[in-house]
Amino acid sequence: MPKVKKVIRKRRKPMSEEQRAAAVERLAKAREKRLRENPPEYKNIHPTVLAKGENDPFNLLEVRQWIKTQKALLSVAKSDVRRNVSGAEAKVASISGYIRHMEHYLRNGDWINDFYGEYEQHKCRKICLVPAYDSDGNIKRTKGVFYEDINAIWGEHTSPDMENA
Repeated sequence: MPKVKKVIRKRRKPMSEEQRAAAVERLAKAREKRLRENPPEYKNIHPTVLAKGENDPFNLLEVRQWIKTQKALLSVAKSDVRRNVSGAEAKVASISGYIRHMEHYLRNGDWINDFYGEYEQHKCRKICLVPAYDSDGNIKRTKGVFYEDINAIWGEHTSPDMENA
């Protein structure tokens, strides 16, 4: 069997502060040029998610930040499971479900959870876009749902006599 010759790498000469600053500037220009000439395509992100503006709470960058935060919380919860902390398994299931829902939103553009936010701190409001009618011709209403015909959430500051308004 032939002997393998060990390759010894020469150490790099340390850069001076001016050289380091120049290298940082060159790299920044090169990254900017690459981004300008070859922008990211986001093939796995739904077009409706990409179309959301910066002020929208469901824009791509916000949701990615939420996923990152939840993954950090998930690792803490998993370590709690290993230490047999009470309720840790349920917390792991809840966090991993929320992460799956956010990833589903990025792929399909449909938010399927009742809560949103970095820590699931906001509740989603339901809106009735197309009302259903009962046999008498009255609109079927559900408490907590926003209806455009009365411009209010049913059950909050509404009464049954407003039904025909």
